[in-house]
Amino acid sequence: MEFVDRLLTCVDCGGEFIFTAGEQLFFLDKQFKNDPKRCKPCKSRRSTSAGSGAGPAAAGISRTETRTECSQCGVSTTVPFKPTQGRPVLCRQCFKNARPAAAANDPAAAAAAAAISAPGPTSVMPSAISAAAEQAELVAQPSPAA
Repeated sequence: MEFVDRLLTCVDCGGEFIFTAGEQLFFLDKQFKNDPKRCKPCKSRRSTSAGSGAGPAAAGISRTETRTECSQCGVSTTVPFKPTQGRPVLCRQCFKNARPAAAANDPAAAAAAAAISAPGPTSVMPSAISAAAEQAELVAQPSPAA
């Protein structure tokens, strides 16, 4: 399919802009169904006026802050969620102190925490794990000739 530059009209300013063959190829690769509606200056003006940040605060949604008391030390604190009844709420300091203790009690959590904090690639191929396990089993088994 051969593309030819086309002249389109901007819906914001009414000016004409060129929809180049390269842009048309890009739209085809990305499987976009519609042609662009705005020229580049109007598009950039629209994106900057929509908000410079990302996330709920940029969309105008405020975060819920709830004042409560820490279940461990009793200090007054704010949390970014609405506490549910029957579950402990910890202040920042108690939460930090509780995390290493939880990892020490749960070996899987400790391994996950170590993997996350370790620098560099930490993924191991499952085939490498099974090959190492097979070799360990062969070494551990007594020889049949004995």
